[in-house]
Amino acid sequence: MYKVIGYPRTRTFRVIWTLVELDQPFDWQPELPHSEAVTAVNPSGKVPALIVDGEPIRDSVAIITYLADKHGALTFPAGTIERARQDSLSQFVVDEIEGPLWAASRHSFLLPKERRLPELKETLRWEFARSIGVLEQRLGDGPFLCGETMTIADILLTHCLNWAERARFEVPSDAVRAYWDRVRARAEYQRALEIEAA
Repeated sequence: MYKVIGYPRTRTFRVIWTLVELDQPFDWQPELPHSEAVTAVNPSGKVPALIVDGEPIRDSVAIITYLADKHGALTFPAGTIERARQDSLSQFVVDEIEGPLWAASRHSFLLPKERRLPELKETLRWEFARSIGVLEQRLGDGPFLCGETMTIADILLTHCLNWAERARFEVPSDAVRAYWDRVRARAEYQRALEIEAA
């Protein structure tokens, strides 16, 4: 059985949701970032971590990629054009959508007060909105980012859009908001929310 170490309303949700989508059993140990339990498996103190046969896997993107590859779902086979497109979209989400959100979090409450630059937030909101415009152009005709197949790219993007909502970053695209609503309507997503809330 997998063991997830992390805290609610963090990137830990990506791992929980992925495991629910894959119908895999897991234990969850809720731990704050930089707690003793977290630094024991990740010297950076960041969450989540996934323990597999006593070995930690760190970083949410690495974890959900590992899980999707291992279980042959939520992904396309390596070496295919479809996988290249999936990886491109995943990287876009991490760089261009998550990047501004993470920077805003760092300058809001994560960095020491003397290192924060609150005035950056408006620039980060502008950058985020511009990236949403690019994302809208990359959306295809299917219900998911990669057409008819849900992948880990959808998990990454939906988590980031949820993060944006909590951080009061506007999502200025009807098409992106419609996509977001479709993905959040999934029974697996709702189950993951219930697990996190519990």
